[in-house]
Amino acid sequence: MANQFVIQLPNRPGALADLSEILATRGVDLRAIGGGGIGDSGHLIFKTSDDIATRAVLQEGAYEFIEGESLLVEVDDQPGGMARVARRLADAGVNIYGHLFIGRWGDQAQFSFVVDDIDAARTALDGLSSIHAG
Repeated sequence: MANQFVIQLPNRPGALADLSEILATRGVDLRAIGGGGIGDSGHLIFKTSDDIATRAVLQEGAYEFIEGESLLVEVDDQPGGMARVARRLADAGVNIYGHLFIGRWGDQAQFSFVVDDIDAARTALDGLSSIHAG
């Protein structure tokens, strides 16, 4: 399962609980998740164990969402790692729909992005560090 979902949610108590309970009843495991909210609007960014079931839940619930192939990027774990990735993508005209911090291993940090043009993103990030679909 290589897709990442960016979902619009109302910024209210229970919005995350409602969606995560529906996913759980379908046997969908959340593999990575992030999000936030300001004012009336909230969002989630996540990867799951089952893209097809996740997509069905979101469509059936009339959630506004974007789905895209995950682009995994490893960078040196030091100040400026994210800045270098974001600047390269911006300079290439690539819009970031969502990103997740995946973890740290040794001196590397791994991020997962969903973008509007994955091929342009791969080209823009070529040579930065380890980049692959995930």
